[in-house]
Amino acid sequence: MRLRGCTKSFEGGTVLRFPELTLEPGQIYAAVGANGSGKSTFARLAAGVLPADQGVRVLEGVDVGYMPQKSYAFRMSTRANVLLSGGDAARAEKLMRALGLSELSGRRASRLSGGETAKMALARVLMRSHDLLILDEPTASMDMESAMLTEELVETCRRETGCAVLLITHDLQQARRMADLALFFCRGELWESGEASKVLYEPERAETRRFLDFYGGNALACFD
Repeated sequence: MRLRGCTKSFEGGTVLRFPELTLEPGQIYAAVGANGSGKSTFARLAAGVLPADQGVRVLEGVDVGYMPQKSYAFRMSTRANVLLSGGDAARAEKLMRALGLSELSGRRASRLSGGETAKMALARVLMRSHDLLILDEPTASMDMESAMLTEELVETCRRETGCAVLLITHDLQQARRMADLALFFCRGELWESGEASKVLYEPERAETRRFLDFYGGNALACFD
């Protein structure tokens, strides 16, 4: 699937510029970079919830499942929230069981914790199969056990459906565990991309190396 190269500007300033990209089915792509580097804007453009400059659509003719960075819980039960995107009750039960949500099925979703809400939102997205699954910081509010369940479920979905996965993450260890390919964003541009084993361990660009060196801190080098 081909993503058109384009730019995105807000209030007259360009916040993201990236070239044409091709995402291959069955591959997991991890987009990494410091806060403000353009990762989430890239996700929203690819998901079609945000138009590029001049109203350009980045991706067309592709069924996209999108989990935004901030998950939303409607004022109904957890189970009812999961069922909102379609699919049958049996699949909803299977997904909630895989994510450790079965005991929360009847609880009002607005009373869930941040991590529980994120798991519910992921289950809601996975109720249907998609050509491309875009997950923006899906485990940021989860504890370790929940993050592991999420990673396992995403991997299972990729394997069973053959979908491409675009994972936006600040967690380099997660990117290294999951990704086949990596995209490094800095200063609103895609600075390096390629095999995850190369980009996340032996990058070509000095900026990528500096980010990897500082990943446990604030990665301020990308803002200089």
